[in-house]
Amino acid sequence: MFELVKIRDTVRVPPERFDEPKQEVILDILRENYEGLTDNDLGVILSITEVEDIGTGRVVMGEAASFHNVVFSALTYRPILHEITPGEVVEIVDFGAFVRLGAMDGLAHVSQITDDYINFDSKKSALVGKETNRKLKEGDKVRARVVSISMAKGERGKIGLTMRQPGLGKFEWIEEERKEGEAEESG
Repeated sequence: MFELVKIRDTVRVPPERFDEPKQEVILDILRENYEGLTDNDLGVILSITEVEDIGTGRVVMGEAASFHNVVFSALTYRPILHEITPGEVVEIVDFGAFVRLGAMDGLAHVSQITDDYINFDSKKSALVGKETNRKLKEGDKVRARVVSISMAKGERGKIGLTMRQPGLGKFEWIEEERKEGEAEESG
């Protein structure tokens, strides 16, 4: 889930930047220190959007810098367990499909793509169902559910996905199943 959050922190401004506009300097430092950072509570910090408040600078003995308490807004992405999300297949490997969920990639293991037995076709870079002949390849749009999240501070994090439940999978498969269900109801 994408979220706009407020964060309070103290920013160290080095003396070589004292003659620059304080707002710009602090925004630069925040972007350098925070953007791309992974946090267990916040998720991935994508962008610092605004510096809302800058406190009066303090000088600490033995430190050649000023320290400012700041409040700023950041755009974050945090996957939520059991969340259903659209995505795009960005890579097919023999053990599954990597799906871009916006700001992060998740992995749908071959055992979590469909109930059918899956073969890896290395020539076509696709995963193919043995009985259904359904193909999953790069660029395919899918709907998946987040089944596991592993995020350590400073690392990108890992997201496990499933597409084996009704209403999940490649969009074309979902539409086929919907039409089959309608035909059964009317027939």
